[in-house]
Amino acid sequence: MATGTGFSASTRFLRGRVRTGITRSRNSVMPAAQMTAAAVGAYAFAEYVLGHKGPLFAATSALIALGFSRDPRLRRVMEVGLGCTIGIVVGDLLLHWLGSGIWQAAVVLFFSILLARFLDGGTIFTTQLGLQSLLVVLLPVPPGGPFTRSLDAVVGGLFALLLTVLIPKDPRREPRKDVRMLLHELSKVLRECASALHYSDSTQAWHALIRGRNCQPLVDAMRQSLRASGEVATLAPAYRRHRDTLDKLETSLDYIDLALRNSRVFARRLTSAINHAALSDEATQNIADVLQETAMAVDSLSAGLAAMNDSERRANLRTARLELSAVAAQLHPKMLEVRKLEGETVVMLFRPLMVDLLEAAGMESNEARDALPPL
Repeated sequence: MATGTGFSASTRFLRGRVRTGITRSRNSVMPAAQMTAAAVGAYAFAEYVLGHKGPLFAATSALIALGFSRDPRLRRVMEVGLGCTIGIVVGDLLLHWLGSGIWQAAVVLFFSILLARFLDGGTIFTTQLGLQSLLVVLLPVPPGGPFTRSLDAVVGGLFALLLTVLIPKDPRREPRKDVRMLLHELSKVLRECASALHYSDSTQAWHALIRGRNCQPLVDAMRQSLRASGEVATLAPAYRRHRDTLDKLETSLDYIDLALRNSRVFARRLTSAINHAALSDEATQNIADVLQETAMAVDSLSAGLAAMNDSERRANLRTARLELSAVAAQLHPKMLEVRKLEGETVVMLFRPLMVDLLEAAGMESNEARDALPPL
């Protein structure tokens, strides 16, 4: 029986991995075609036009510059080109002073890595600078001189940028996917808090706090995708009109980040309130209802920020503002029948979170604050 159960679990795991791999491969067809075209094109240009022999760095720099990373491509191109050039200079100077050999290569590599970290924090920059300085010491100089590798790296980067301009992906796609995922997690945090109140389960409120903490990498990832998307919208003429949409998404992200931070503070205080029975049955039900209504409004906010067209975006954001305003109007301890000081603190901590969400939905700061009942 145990063997059969283990085999069944292994089969399910393998099927899941295969499905995930197929989906990932299917979504990567266009990027893979771009990377192939850029790498082969850069290699052919460097070899047949510039006359470089075996210009591998043209192909590799194109692959690195395009890649599947969220980092802006222009930054990656600059890191590859500058790291390659500075690495060659450093390698040549140290080779002249120290000579060639294993221990000299170790000294060159160690010094180059420290120099790269001093000049810039980029991983690609550090790798390129260290690699090039090491190759200068260990390998023979190419027929065209050591700086042919630097020129090859620039060629590869330029081909990557050319492909970005000629065949760009919609720069709104990644940020929309990210904001949908982010707001889904915030909605889950609010629903878990509501459930914790309903069942008087402080452990579940603590789990909501942990879920909120785990959202920070999603915020950081979205900031990266917004930077990369802004670069595509600037480089590609076909998508320049979307820069305003990306700017609005970035503004909304700032407020969503604040809302997530406030949700963590709220969940932590809610845990204490549940443990100390600081809320009456009526107050518990009222606050749980507020949390559920807020979660539904967050879903509307998600639909608005991730919408594909402007009319759908405006309609959903308007709905989100109305729903959030209706919830905000209830956020007074007396309205929610909260009597004890610790219970009042729970309500007071939820008010700034509501202001953050209203601002994320496009409401002005003063208007968002005025949506709350005066204390």
